[in-house]
Amino acid sequence: MSAFPKLNLVRRFLLVGLLVLLAGMAVIGTWVGSQIEAGIINGSGVVTNLYLDGAISPRLQSLASGGSLEDADRIALNRLLTGSRLGEHVVALKIWGRDGHVIYNSPDPSLVGSRFAMEPALAQAFAGEVRSRVVDKDEIEHQLKNPRWSRLIETFAPIRADRDNSIIAVAGFYQTSKSLEQGVRAAQLRSWAVHGAVTLVMLILLTTLVKKADNTIDAQRRELNEKVTQLTALLAQNEQLHERVSRAAARTTALNERFLRHVATDLHDGPGQCLALASMRIESLSEACGGCENSLGRERSVAEDFNTIHLALQSALGDLRAILRGLQLPEIEQLSVRETIQRALDDHERKTGQEVPLECQDIPDTAPLPVRIALFRLLQESLANGFRHGGGRNQRVAVKGLAEQLRIEVADDGRGFDPSVPNTGGHFGLDGMRERVQLLGGNFEVRSAPNQGTHIRASLPLLEPGEAHV
Repeated sequence: MSAFPKLNLVRRFLLVGLLVLLAGMAVIGTWVGSQIEAGIINGSGVVTNLYLDGAISPRLQSLASGGSLEDADRIALNRLLTGSRLGEHVVALKIWGRDGHVIYNSPDPSLVGSRFAMEPALAQAFAGEVRSRVVDKDEIEHQLKNPRWSRLIETFAPIRADRDNSIIAVAGFYQTSKSLEQGVRAAQLRSWAVHGAVTLVMLILLTTLVKKADNTIDAQRRELNEKVTQLTALLAQNEQLHERVSRAAARTTALNERFLRHVATDLHDGPGQCLALASMRIESLSEACGGCENSLGRERSVAEDFNTIHLALQSALGDLRAILRGLQLPEIEQLSVRETIQRALDDHERKTGQEVPLECQDIPDTAPLPVRIALFRLLQESLANGFRHGGGRNQRVAVKGLAEQLRIEVADDGRGFDPSVPNTGGHFGLDGMRERVQLLGGNFEVRSAPNQGTHIRASLPLLEPGEAHV
């Protein structure tokens, strides 16, 4: 059977079909043979009963008056068994009287007058039924002396009186089963031949259909294999493109922070210095011109105008410095993951004066720079949003390290909001955090509801795109 799976569909069908054909022929032939044998036995009983009525019954009418079998009738019975066509098939003839004793026994006349236990078939014959069956060698030896047959047909038939149709005796016939066996064998051969021919034709037709289906399946399999090959190539290309995009996103994160640092430096060294110088000069001019009279007829003095300008410049300079602090990223290139987390929390506590509990578990020592930058900005922005919009009530941070990623959770018990409502206020903190995390291949999730606080959950990969997994 180990070679069976290697066969194609058509050959499998032919092999299975051939086995089914042979099994069906054997079953049907055996069943037909048993049915024919039963039919022949029943037919033999009917024919035997007719023969008994025509040939044997007239020789036994003396039994109707209670007498014994006359010698002339006994001689006539012997002559029927030896000098007629019936004798060629009848092996033995036995006749039992109404009281169960043997009246006539062709194979062993010495048993005449004897009585034996009444068999069921003999009792049924005395009840008026004709009983036929096939007896095997063991039963034949019990009935006959020195039998030379392996099987015989045994028939018990009632003998009736002509005057009142009463049963006066029972005759038992033993016939050879040669004709029966020949008929059964011939019928089996014919049934096998017919069944085999019909099944073979059906098998040929079904094989043709299966072959066409197999050809169609092979063509579809080849087409599918080609498409799978093309899809595999496309998936490989997409994987390469995805890795390239991820690496580019990671590099962009670092480059963006450097760019923001350069912008902050330029603003500090350019407009910032100019605003500081202008504020100092305006302050000096304000002191120098503080006593000047108002010659233009205005309601305010020149000193008051100088003071207003000075305050506006101081406010603009303060706003500019706040923007610079947001743009500039601390020097985290040399910091570990835990130190980066702590730096973000320290900056928030210094600005707000509010302590933020931190829970760390299995934090790795190091991570790629883009991951640390995204981690710092995520904590910075989420804590600032929670303080600014949620009141900063019970802010807390939890960071957990897994095999290849960091899981960050920033939560508070503040005012909360409905995340399903579109953002129309011009605030892009959540969108910016989500974009940073997803660019690195992480996940970002916000859960909040009015008056139920806010939970921000994010995961960041600890391996840069294209880096080997250990």
